[in-house]
Amino acid sequence: MTEPDSDAVARIVRNAGLGAVRALVPLAGGKNNRVYRVEAENGRAVLKSYFRHPDDPRDRLGAEWAFSRFAAGCGANRTPEPLSALPEAGLALYELLAGRRPTEADVTDDAVAQATDFVEALNAARWRPLAVRLRVASEACFSVAEHLGTVARRVDRLMNVADQAVAAFVREKLLPAWREVRAAVGGAASLGRPLEPTERCVSPSDFGFHNALIGTDSRVRFVDFEYAGWDDPAKLVCDFFCQPAVPVPERHFEAFAHAVAAYFPQPPSVLARVRVLLPVYRLKWVCIRLNEFLPTDGGRRAFALPMEDSAARRDAQLDAARAALRHLQVQGAAA
Repeated sequence: MTEPDSDAVARIVRNAGLGAVRALVPLAGGKNNRVYRVEAENGRAVLKSYFRHPDDPRDRLGAEWAFSRFAAGCGANRTPEPLSALPEAGLALYELLAGRRPTEADVTDDAVAQATDFVEALNAARWRPLAVRLRVASEACFSVAEHLGTVARRVDRLMNVADQAVAAFVREKLLPAWREVRAAVGGAASLGRPLEPTERCVSPSDFGFHNALIGTDSRVRFVDFEYAGWDDPAKLVCDFFCQPAVPVPERHFEAFAHAVAAYFPQPPSVLARVRVLLPVYRLKWVCIRLNEFLPTDGGRRAFALPMEDSAARRDAQLDAARAALRHLQVQGAAA
């Protein structure tokens, strides 16, 4: 693994007031960026080295830094404090949080309540000055048509994958399923007027317990906000229940959706979009499982996980995509 430039690391750590660097220890878990624990003269911190590629112009550092500053000032106390950034080097330094990655067994009523409190705190503060600096979230959508367009583009990209097994799965299984899901949305285009600014939420994006740490006191803290920004609250709810790494039980769906919707001028409209869009997002997450097979996304994984067996990872993701699509079709048949 190629470590970040040592001079840049020394500068960002010094700018944070931590003095001289004593050690830089790679940390596991990041799938898009490289993450390190910094041992310094005056303390410890987390250093993130962000993926950059000409075909992926997203400013991951800028999005995460702006969100982290906003979250630190909104009183939620559930995110790492942003300490220092060096955008020209693609580096940012954050507070080192104590805790472990959650498992499915950790997704208790209390943990979901803490996630709900976090979303509510963010959006209770969305009129504060720092919110103005937040960008539109990655793949943000402000109408039903935009949601459909986002997923359609993901399906289209997968149509050109070189791997024959993936190409066959996309052509024979995924594309027909997508056509059914899209047709089922049907008249919901009437819900598709663009959202007014007052109807948009501050979203952590890619939100779930896969991007969290649990302390010894059972307190949940959230991390990884490179996709964060303004978005549709319905998308936040759908993503929360579709992310597969640490699933949230369906029994929490209604309470979580109602709690999020309550922060906006027309809660029934938010809930209607959630119900219309949930199958759309379930299919989107089938597509996300196949990101490994796209050139830029595969390159990002190779950057973040250079020592991992990419062939085994890809095989596992294809199996997961197949299973997720079967589950989606069973749910659709039962609806």
